[in-house]
Amino acid sequence: MKRLLLLLAACAAVVPVPAARAGPIVDKAVAALQSSPVYVDPGADLAISSADQNRVRQKIDSAGAGPVYIAILPAGAELEAGGSPDGVLQALHDALARKGTYAAVIGRHFRAGSDVLAKGAAGRLATEALDAHRGQGVTATLLDFIDRVATERSGGTSGGGGDGNGDGSPGAGGSSLIVLLVAGGLIFLVFRGVRRRRQNQAELAEVRAAAHDDLIALADDVQKLEQPVESNPQAKAQYTQALDSYEKATGSYDRATQPRQLEAVTTALEEGRYHMTAAEAVLAGHQPPERRAPCFFDPRHGPSTRDVEWAPPGGTARKVPACEADAQAVERGAEPASREVMAGGRMVPYWSAPPYFGPWAGGYFMPFGGAGFLSGLFVGELLGGAYGGFGYGSWGGAGTPGGFGSWDSGGGGGGDFGGGMSFGGGDFGGGGGGGGDF
Repeated sequence: MKRLLLLLAACAAVVPVPAARAGPIVDKAVAALQSSPVYVDPGADLAISSADQNRVRQKIDSAGAGPVYIAILPAGAELEAGGSPDGVLQALHDALARKGTYAAVIGRHFRAGSDVLAKGAAGRLATEALDAHRGQGVTATLLDFIDRVATERSGGTSGGGGDGNGDGSPGAGGSSLIVLLVAGGLIFLVFRGVRRRRQNQAELAEVRAAAHDDLIALADDVQKLEQPVESNPQAKAQYTQALDSYEKATGSYDRATQPRQLEAVTTALEEGRYHMTAAEAVLAGHQPPERRAPCFFDPRHGPSTRDVEWAPPGGTARKVPACEADAQAVERGAEPASREVMAGGRMVPYWSAPPYFGPWAGGYFMPFGGAGFLSGLFVGELLGGAYGGFGYGSWGGAGTPGGFGSWDSGGGGGGDFGGGMSFGGGDFGGGGGGGGDF
């Protein structure tokens, strides 16, 4: 509580007046971006299809572009933000309050800004992407923009130069510069390696904690059947298989040294859950249930009973497997309580966790259709991590304020938001914008 009060006091000192809500279009976009890196308003002038939205999400998760947020909005959003597309991008950033690279198509205007790239870099990349895909549409431009952001973050756009003594060979100053560059490069590689190892350890710890909770949950539930199954050989057989699956999951858990190795844990746990459910059915005088995918909302609920139409906040509706209780909740218009995991210091629904949770979550569902099945279920970052693409998350771990305009938490350097805006971009279709026309 003391820490919370200190944080609140610090926030109050930085932002004396709470930010006003922009308007219904921008507010809806912000709400959707909380759980998905891509939002398309149905009324947007240049709305893209659901399939193209998934392509953009997957590109964000796999390209290594870091936290990226993309919104495609109708021109009316400008009226909620001072009458300019730049104002809309600023409003999206201020309301979402997460570090990252932001890109927005407002009406026919394309704008981008970032606080994880150098000042003006995102706008320049947006202009370049727009120029490169003139006439090819929004999706092609956004995909190229994400690739350019990834390249910029990796330092791939930096140029080179040289200094010589007139005959093409380096002079004394040039030799010293080469030595310094090599030494600096080695130091950077060592530092990056240490940082990456620490990040890997932190990610593994988070996923192992989720897997450990799953192991305990199955152990507790199976233990309750120990006495009841003794008088029923068929139930006892299912119970024994559940125990075998639990032991297999425990062994995989103990051997895991990377998040991707925890897929074997949840695959075994899914099998154990099914056999436990089958044992319960036999004890109740019923036949073992059909072997179906686990309940999407919480795989610990065991096998699903049917599929229901469900949409994440601000996202596209999709068919997901659900246990009977959650299926009825969805049909009543309620939102079932989803399994949550600790990711980056905050609890999030497991289906919107960062990509390194992908193998753990995918293990539950991979036996029921592989990547094609998973791509129809997961949203946000987990979609990329569930079947490859274990890169930096698109939006999960980036939810800490700092470096943006009025709520900068200290430290200088870069950033397009607040102060003088430098968003760049251009317009789709006729007229103006400085970035070129399609």
